[in-house]
Amino acid sequence: MLALYVVFLATALFISSASAAPKDRRCTGTISSLDDVSAAVKCTTVNINSFTVPAGETFNLDLASGSTVNLLGDIVFGNETWAGPLFQISGTGITFNGNGHTFNGNGPFYWDGQGGGGVTKPAPMMKYNVKVLNSPMRVYSVSNPAALVMSKLTIDNSLGDQANANSDGKAAGHNTDGFDCSTHDLTIEDSTIMNQDDCLAINKGSNIVFQRNTCSGGHGISIGSISSNATVSGIIIKDNTIKNNDQALRIKTKSDATDASVTNVTYSGNTATGCNRFGVIIDQSYPSTLGTPGTGVIISDVNFIGDTNNIAVASDAVRVAVNCGSGSCTGTWDWSALEVTGGKASEVTGFSGIENWSD
Repeated sequence: MLALYVVFLATALFISSASAAPKDRRCTGTISSLDDVSAAVKCTTVNINSFTVPAGETFNLDLASGSTVNLLGDIVFGNETWAGPLFQISGTGITFNGNGHTFNGNGPFYWDGQGGGGVTKPAPMMKYNVKVLNSPMRVYSVSNPAALVMSKLTIDNSLGDQANANSDGKAAGHNTDGFDCSTHDLTIEDSTIMNQDDCLAINKGSNIVFQRNTCSGGHGISIGSISSNATVSGIIIKDNTIKNNDQALRIKTKSDATDASVTNVTYSGNTATGCNRFGVIIDQSYPSTLGTPGTGVIISDVNFIGDTNNIAVASDAVRVAVNCGSGSCTGTWDWSALEVTGGKASEVTGFSGIENWSD
């Protein structure tokens, strides 16, 4: 996996490092097919031309320390029902210049409206990249070994909003999560995510910041679903724009989970419009929605503070839903910076510790 400190930019990916490239590797390698990869990665400058990756194969760059990669054309991945990933990059001290080019996962070939329940799809599509177009399923699976900043990324799965011949009249894209995170010390910022599932899903980890991003068409910004023995803490969700999602902000824990916790979550300055089901939902009954909640995940210190979180929901949506198991939501939560308008009255059960907020 990528090591040290990583910054993803619109046209460049830079991983800072003090590592110097060995003199015998200061050459330039060119990749125009997978057959070129093994020789090209021996050099510390790697140029990638436009080509199609054969179906069922991973484009894997295991780079020399201190390498610079220049993407000089679009990469298209062939179609095959397999588990992937389609692209993977590893190394330390890497500079990746995307130059505005695209990795095209050919999602319409896989989309059937069923996500993980239909044909086998490459998921995640990529382990770190520049721009994603039409991913078959989940896009980023993030598990970084050191501090990581992912900035100015675009995930464009908007075509998946349309039905196709295989999706029975429903949106063909499904389970197209933007970022699935089980990690520590991660910042995702200034990015645009257009998809049909969670914009962000934090499954476990700590010290995660999600800021100034735009989420469109999916299931909103989520913590969870939380499984047994998972711990989530120190999460900051701020200054994001959420448009036409099922819900804006969600915490979901599995009803049968045990020995798990979610604590110290801060929401500030987020804006949401067109929420179709809920504005904010905290639910301990997953995979049900507002069913019988479990008690094995302790949730504490969930606060809406700082700049106001302005959330507008559709007429049939519930403004806020909180569904806690007996004794599993604890402490006092400051919701002074939460404003939810439209829709139906809020539903709060199993917890009385919310302060400075009224429906």
